[in-house]
Amino acid sequence: MLTGKHVVVGVSGGIAAYKTPLLIRLLRTAGAEVKVAATRNALEFVTELTLQTLSGNKVYSDVFAPTNDHSTEHVSLPDWADMMIIAPATANVLGKMANGIADDALTTTFLAMACPVLIAPAMNEKMYAHPALQRNLLTLNEMAHVTVLPCAEGFLACGATGTGRMLEPEEIFAAAEKQLTEQSLQGRRVLITAGPTQEKIDPVRFISNYSSGKMGIALAEEAALRGAEVTLVLGPTAMRPPHLPNLRVVDVVTAIDMHDAAMKTFPEADIIILCAAVADYRAARPAIEKIKRAGQDSMILELVENPDIAATLGARKRSNQKLIGFALETNDEEENALKKLSAKHLDMIVLNSLRQEGAAFGCDTNVVTLYDTDGRKTELPKMSKTDVAKRILDYI
Repeated sequence: MLTGKHVVVGVSGGIAAYKTPLLIRLLRTAGAEVKVAATRNALEFVTELTLQTLSGNKVYSDVFAPTNDHSTEHVSLPDWADMMIIAPATANVLGKMANGIADDALTTTFLAMACPVLIAPAMNEKMYAHPALQRNLLTLNEMAHVTVLPCAEGFLACGATGTGRMLEPEEIFAAAEKQLTEQSLQGRRVLITAGPTQEKIDPVRFISNYSSGKMGIALAEEAALRGAEVTLVLGPTAMRPPHLPNLRVVDVVTAIDMHDAAMKTFPEADIIILCAAVADYRAARPAIEKIKRAGQDSMILELVENPDIAATLGARKRSNQKLIGFALETNDEEENALKKLSAKHLDMIVLNSLRQEGAAFGCDTNVVTLYDTDGRKTELPKMSKTDVAKRILDYI
């Protein structure tokens, strides 16, 4: 995701520094190279060895250390970096940065940084509410290359509850990933359906399938990272997308719920991707009480057809909208996918097969083939669902 990107992680002396190693791990796992610039106080909360081990590079914490790679480390790091993330940023460091004071390894590096800078404040709620601190945040936010993330509300290290918590590493990582991703879908509205649906039989049983929602969530995350305003209509699943300001999740349960939510958002959408595994049928008359075995050898359950979301949207699609469907097949894969592409007036269909190794429900990988109405066929090798999402959106 961030392969080849260079990120400087700045750490200042707050208790939230214990979360910074996880942020570094997330960046490294995504393929980024990481170097750390820390204040001396930061190393009272997290050890230099920890930061060095996780980043894979020496920690810059002393402007005049003889072990620095360069005599002007605070200049060489900005020349190397694609982004700087300061997490946590204490009230003291925020005040220095807002007023151009550079008296340690972190603030001198910040002052020389011309690439995007993401700042994650962390402090006591009274400090966060102080007029001087709020003024410093406004000053930093007025800098074109700086983005100050909000503080979260919750339990603070001092024992109080209020606003001042640093965002979780996953949230900071998601914000960084968005800034480092080309905004190719800026200004577009994207509707995505994902996950299974559940059709009630009685108060304790339902009809469903094995869909985890991973593929649809990966598409929603990637579209949001590219700048789109995304609505994700998500069936019941334990999977959740990362918190992104331009990604809205609408939770649904049944096929009718999903149909209604999709219909509500569809008119304003530019791109619609129907990735959900929607139940074709539901119980005609769900029982009010739990159905008992009652010594019966068999039971007949009457089913009625659910709304066909793809067909409904395909019939209403405007010329300036793109409608993409998914087909999961176990036999005659290409023939069935092409029939669905035509019958439901899709612009493109993504085919995957349970017979393909690495394409099963719940997998982190997928193997898909893309078909469009121009007759093009593109087969993708097995890859992560995140990478599949990138390729699908590139194709669109």
